[in-house]
Amino acid sequence: MTIRYKAFVRNPYLSYTFAKYMIRNFVSLVVLLLIFSCTEKVQKEVSSIDPVNWSNRTAAISVQDSLMSGTSYLSVYSEIYSETEHRTHNLTSTISMRNTNLRDTIYINKAEYFDTKGNPIRTYFDETIYIKPMETVEIVIDEKDRSGGTGANFLFQWSIKPSSHEPYFEGVMISTSGQQGLSFTTEGKRVE
Repeated sequence: MTIRYKAFVRNPYLSYTFAKYMIRNFVSLVVLLLIFSCTEKVQKEVSSIDPVNWSNRTAAISVQDSLMSGTSYLSVYSEIYSETEHRTHNLTSTISMRNTNLRDTIYINKAEYFDTKGNPIRTYFDETIYIKPMETVEIVIDEKDRSGGTGANFLFQWSIKPSSHEPYFEGVMISTSGQQGLSFTTEGKRVE
């Protein structure tokens, strides 16, 4: 083997041929890696579709409970414009449904998510759930879930005792990329 190696080193034609062979194989490998990395990847399920087991929170309320009902609107953002209308930053959104009562449970009857154009994206639950006193229940919309766009919103239908505080709805949007961080909040507003 040492004889061949010495012959290989001393013979410039063999060195050139070997180098050419190695470069061709390296280029072929890089091309194959690029081809396989560009193939369509199966889209992973976003966790925002079902982050909480809503069925464990369902509550049965009857007409005899004499509850007051309302609807609240909350603006949220899946993405936000940056520099121009053609460049956006994706955001992770945390939607908080809060019970600010010390003693009374509140009920959320439906949580529906809409996109910028007002089209329904998904209903998180349409069976009544309960939120215990001072408890917060959250929906997290993943950063990669851009379906809401720059003007997404939620509508929450809720029921409370007439003497209770209304539920408090809040959105916290955040993005961190590189050394840049962006965060802001929105508050729900009663519309009915």
